[in-house]
Amino acid sequence: MRATPPALLDGARVTLFASLAPGQLPTGATRHSVSNFAEVVAHLAIARYDKADAEFYLFCCADDWQVVADTCHPTEAEAVAQAVFEFGDVTFTRLVAEGC
Repeated sequence: MRATPPALLDGARVTLFASLAPGQLPTGATRHSVSNFAEVVAHLAIARYDKADAEFYLFCCADDWQVVADTCHPTEAEAVAQAVFEFGDVTFTRLVAEGC
């Protein structure tokens, strides 16, 4: 298990990330079409594909940071709010890019 995500997930640059607490399950407020979603998701990441692209994506990731589901949001704050809506109490950490 890697606690920190890679800088890029699915080609998008990660800005924030969080690991779900052991036993922390989705709230059920959002339905995902991924089999065994609650058992598969271990981490969350917020990322954007390009600085020119204003949208932020909430990635639901497996233990190895493989993206299993995503949602798109107009702001980073709205992506965080969606994470809280879907998983309850979630604390994000800002990913600091190497060399910055």
